[in-house]
Amino acid sequence: MAGKIPRDFIDDLLSRTDVVDIVDSRVQLKKAGKNYQACCPFHNEKTPSFTVSQEKQFYHCFGCGAHGNAISFLMEFDRMEFVEAIEELAKINGVEVPREKSSGPFVSEQAKQQKQDDFAVMEQVTRFFQHQLKHHTNSPNAIEYLKQRGLSGEIVKQWEIGYAPSEWDGVLSKFGTSNERIQQLLDLKLITQNDNGKRYDFFRDRIMFPIRDRRGRVVGFGGRVLSDGGPKYLNSPETRIFHKGQELFGFYQAKNKLRHLDYVMVVEGYMDVVALSQFEINNATAALGTATTPEHLSLLMRSTSTIVCCYDGDRAGRDAAWRALENALPVLKDGVSMKFLFLPDGEDPDTMVRKVGKTALEALIEQAQPLSHFFFESMLKQHQVGTPEGKLALKTAVKPYIEKVLGDNQRALLEEELAKHTGEYDRFRLQQDIRLANSKSAAPSQGSRFQNVAKTEQSPARMLLRLLLENPHFSRECNDVNPVVLQGSGLSGIDLLIEVFNYCHQQQVKSTAQIIEYFRDHPHSSVINKLLVKEQLVSDADAKKVYRGSFAKLLDWHFDSRIETLLSRARIQKLSDEEKAELTLLMKERKN
Repeated sequence: MAGKIPRDFIDDLLSRTDVVDIVDSRVQLKKAGKNYQACCPFHNEKTPSFTVSQEKQFYHCFGCGAHGNAISFLMEFDRMEFVEAIEELAKINGVEVPREKSSGPFVSEQAKQQKQDDFAVMEQVTRFFQHQLKHHTNSPNAIEYLKQRGLSGEIVKQWEIGYAPSEWDGVLSKFGTSNERIQQLLDLKLITQNDNGKRYDFFRDRIMFPIRDRRGRVVGFGGRVLSDGGPKYLNSPETRIFHKGQELFGFYQAKNKLRHLDYVMVVEGYMDVVALSQFEINNATAALGTATTPEHLSLLMRSTSTIVCCYDGDRAGRDAAWRALENALPVLKDGVSMKFLFLPDGEDPDTMVRKVGKTALEALIEQAQPLSHFFFESMLKQHQVGTPEGKLALKTAVKPYIEKVLGDNQRALLEEELAKHTGEYDRFRLQQDIRLANSKSAAPSQGSRFQNVAKTEQSPARMLLRLLLENPHFSRECNDVNPVVLQGSGLSGIDLLIEVFNYCHQQQVKSTAQIIEYFRDHPHSSVINKLLVKEQLVSDADAKKVYRGSFAKLLDWHFDSRIETLLSRARIQKLSDEEKAELTLLMKERKN
C-alpha cells in the first residue's frame, strides 16, 4: 500500500532493532567496556575510533564524525535510500511496512516498478554498447582510439566502456519494440525527437562510459567523440533517474575497490578517472559536465577525510576550483581536509600520470594546496593589504565566505588566517583567550546551587540538550527539570531544547536513535548532529546531576534577567501590584 510511513511504526521498528547487530553483520565489532568498537567503515584508520552504543542505539566515529542510528547506517554503508533502509529493517524484523493514506506525493508500486524497469533498460543498453565496441563495422576505429589513449583491454572491460553506433537508430531499432518502450527510451534520453517528430539515437559514434550511482545502478552515460567534430563530451540529460548534480563518475567503483578511502581525487574528465585506475590510482572521481556541487562534496565527505580537487593550472582551471571552493564552504565540516592541485599548462591527470608515473603524481597530490591557502591566495590577488583601506576591503570581502562555513574549527581557522593578513592577529588571539576564559568561568563557584555542573565549553542550554539527547529518559525521571517554564525567556537555544524535551517526555522516548530519526529533517537538525559528535565530558555517573545543575543555571540566568528588567522598569515608572509581587518572589527565590 502506497503512502507515507507512519512515524510510530518507525519508532517501533527502531525499538525492535539492535544497531549492534546491524553494524556487526557488516563490520566486525569488539566489546570495549559497555560499548563496541571497530575501525571506522567510512574512513581509513589503524586505531579504532568507531564506537557503537547498545544502550543508546547510536554509532559515532571520533575520527571522521560519522554518526547515526540503524537507519542512518544502512543508508551510508549499503547506500540505501531512506525508504529502502526502512524496508530492509522491517524485513529483518519480520514485519510489514504500513502506509498512511495521504493526499501528498508518494511513490506508488507502479512508479517503483517503473524505476526498476528503467534501471534494467539502462543495464541492457550498457551491454549493447559493449557489444558494439567489439562487433560494429566501425569497431576497429573505436578500438584504435582507445589504444591511442593508452587504455588496455582489461581496463576497457573493467569500466564497461562501449561504443554508440554511428547509425541514427542503433538503440531505437534494438530496444524500441513497442510504443511504451519507445516512450521509455525518450524519457531516459537514450533517444530524442526533433520538431518534425523524427526519433533518433541521442548518442552516435561515441565512446560510451556508463555512469553508475552510489548503489551501482546505471543512471546515465557519458559519450566521448572519436573525431574533432561536435562537442568533445556529451552527457545524458536530466531524467527521472539521473540528476547530474548528485552523481559522480567513478565514485561507486572507488568505493567498491577501496572500502577505506584515504583521500578522493576529484578530476574533470571520464578519461582521467579511467587512466588513473590503470596506474592503480583507484580513488578518482569526476563531476558530470558540471561544477562540483555541495551535494557532490557532502557525498564525498561521508566517505573520506581528504578531498583533493585536481584542475588545469590555466584560468579556466582556477575558475573551476574557485566554484568548487564556494560550493564546499556551506558543507565543510570539521575533520575534513579539502585541497587543490593545479597541473602544469596543457596537462591533465591522464597525460600527467603517463608522463611522470604513479609515485611522482602521488607526491604532487601529497603537496596539494590546502583550501585556506588557495582561498586567501585568490582573495589577495584582488585586494592590496599594504594599506589600512586594503585590509578593510579584504576583511569585508572575506567575512561573508567565512560565515558560510559549517565546521566551527574550520571557520576559526579561516578567521585566524584573516587576522594574520589584516594585522589583527594579536587582537584575534586576545579575543580567543577571553572567550575561552569566559567559557571556563561558567564552571560552578563554591557554594553555588549548580556547583555540580561540569566544566565545559558548552552553555547550560547546550549541555542540557546534549544530556537529554543521550538520556531521553531524564525527561521523565527528573521531575524538577522542566525547560518549558523558560518559554519566551529569550535564552539562546531554549526553543529547540523545549521541542526535544516535549518529544522525549510525551512520546516516552527510550533511545538516542529515536530522537535522531524524529529530527532528521528538522531545520535545526545540524545543531543536534553537532552536539552528538562532540566529545562528552560528563561521566554517566554524573550525568543526571549535571542535567539538574544545568537547568538550575538556566533558571538563575532567567531570574537575573527578569529581576533586572523589573528593576529597570521601576526606575522610570511605578510597578503594578502583580509586578511587585513577581519581583519580591524572584528576589526571595534568588536568595535561596
